[in-house]
Amino acid sequence: MSRRTRFSAWPDAMPYWRLSGYYFFYFAALGALVPFWGPYLQSKGFDALAIGQLMAILVGTKIVAPMLWGHIVDITGRRMPIVRFAALVSAVTFVGVFPADGFWTIAAAMVLFSFFWNASLPQMEAVTFNHLRHRPAGYALIRLWGSVGFILVVAILGVQLESAPMSVVPIWVLILFVGIWLSTLTVPDSAPVTGGHATLSLRVLLARPDVRAFLAACFLMQASHGIYYAFYSIHLAAEGYSTSAIGALWALGVVAEVLVFLVMRNLLERFGARHVLIWSLGIAVVRWLLIGAFVAIPAVAIFAQLMHAATFGTFHAAAIHLVHQYFRGRTQGRGQALYNSLSFGAGGALGSLIGGLLWSAEGAGVTFGIASGAAALGLLATWRWVDRSPTKLAGR
Repeated sequence: MSRRTRFSAWPDAMPYWRLSGYYFFYFAALGALVPFWGPYLQSKGFDALAIGQLMAILVGTKIVAPMLWGHIVDITGRRMPIVRFAALVSAVTFVGVFPADGFWTIAAAMVLFSFFWNASLPQMEAVTFNHLRHRPAGYALIRLWGSVGFILVVAILGVQLESAPMSVVPIWVLILFVGIWLSTLTVPDSAPVTGGHATLSLRVLLARPDVRAFLAACFLMQASHGIYYAFYSIHLAAEGYSTSAIGALWALGVVAEVLVFLVMRNLLERFGARHVLIWSLGIAVVRWLLIGAFVAIPAVAIFAQLMHAATFGTFHAAAIHLVHQYFRGRTQGRGQALYNSLSFGAGGALGSLIGGLLWSAEGAGVTFGIASGAAALGLLATWRWVDRSPTKLAGR
């Protein structure tokens, strides 16, 4: 598909590359934090429980920050000033990590920078969908550049850490945080949402069983991922994998994610978001069991990482599409924030805490077995309560 053909159905003013630049730097920073922050903390002498608690802080601030800023944005109707402010302050406050020494000082630094860092992404998602207007399935073609950034960083940093100390990890993160802020300066704000058609209130939406089941499934899926994000690299290192191999496995998962983003529009149009969510959750059940019990076998580790295309790629693209459908008008900002707060925030924090409590005493098999069980509960909630009618994109 040529670039001209790909964008011919999109608005002429669509700032594709500027939006893509933000996602590139944001998820590149995630590529430095998620795979290597746990080992970095381990190198500073923290045990599994402390690492689980600190990683929970990293995602736990997503519970509060997105909802707070989402409420402000839905009142003002202006998103990019909030995104730019949050990106700048997150870079400035991250500097506090460098002199931090001890659990409480590094915890305080992580609370500060992650509170502002986690505030920006939900509002950028809303900006992106407003620019896409009636072509929301095109989101995947923008979001894939975030995956590209993640791949590059985990691959390059993984190789560097073969000879460099873990202290280079926060340096990478700071540079990428600055890149996030610079990219926000180039993105134009989307037109404020002023109504145009009747929209349900947030309270009415949250009273609907399908909306509650959908949010519960997102919470459970990310709770299972919270264990993965906090302890996967540590698990691989304990099984004898080098840092370059660990980086390569992380990169492989996201390469699979990129490939599925390229066909995501066709998947949504053909099967609908509900069916995509069900298959994604089912694959997650199997993936966590494989990682917990058989990751020492390289072929199994590779196969399990390819499943990331479903457990994150198709799941997130389908979920963000449903958020855009459920939460419209003045509920848009809070809807995006609620999705991030409950799933990546509360769910991710719970997974990290569970991992920290179980890892040393019960081991990888039990811990990832809990992750598999959480995905299974999400599958049940989606199958039982989420709207059975296929979600079609035509005419949206």
